Amino acid sequence: MIALPASVLEQIREHGRQAYPEECCGALLGLVEAEGARVARAERLENARKQERRRRYSVTPQEYLRAERAAAAEGLTLLGFYHSHPDHPAAPSGYDREHALPFFHYVILNVSSGEPGEVASWVLSEDRGIFDREPLVPAGTEE
Repeated sequence: MIALPASVLEQIREHGRQAYPEECCGALLGLVEAEGARVARAERLENARKQERRRRYSVTPQEYLRAERAAAAEGLTLLGFYHSHPDHPAAPSGYDREHALPFFHYVILNVSSGEPGEVASWVLSEDRGIFDREPLVPAGTEE
């Protein structure tokens, strides 16, 4: 389970709207708790892809390190990443699976014709074979 505050969800949705028709991406910073992950804030990252930015994103090692340092400076953990899927469902692609790591949460936002839509969260299986959809709940309402 991943808990996401409404304010962070709105930031992700706005980032997707602004980046459309290209993919946006960012880091999810927060805490790991007994119930699951709790996002405290999102950190926008630069989509480092030079080509196919409408269908792909990548994060440079420098941006990854910047996100880890930002989390550590605030006593938080890098929980995972978010990105948008312009005119595509909020489900991981084969490319997403090939480039993901099993211990991170991946929040995907569908953006259709420039308007943010469905948001879903996914975790890659340890054998890297499949993504499992996980419950995404508003922060403060998990049981």
